[in-house]
Amino acid sequence: MQITLMKGKIHRASVTEADLHYEGSVSIDRALLDAAGFFVNERVEIYNIETGARFATDVVEAPRGSGIISLSGSAARLALPGDKVIVVAYASFDEVEAKTFKPRIVLVDRENRILPG
Repeated sequence: MQITLMKGKIHRASVTEADLHYEGSVSIDRALLDAAGFFVNERVEIYNIETGARFATDVVEAPRGSGIISLSGSAARLALPGDKVIVVAYASFDEVEAKTFKPRIVLVDRENRILPG
């Protein structure tokens, strides 16, 4: 049996840009990708804390240290710059792996810098 668990999460990130006229995706600061264990082109779920909107898209790399969380294409209709979002990736595990797996949870400040912890 396979069990789907949260693999990683960026919690309460601030959307920095929303570009309706760009190919759909979410661009995320490389430092945040590494900390959360996300891969470029990986499917992520995005939960808008401000509006309750929930949607999925794929990851694009933004420059390391830029603080960018940029929504593009149709996703740009679901969050505005300044909105707080949670970005989550899930993965499937067998029962043995699921019992010991620990997700990567990344907390950030207002500028999307990683908080210690």
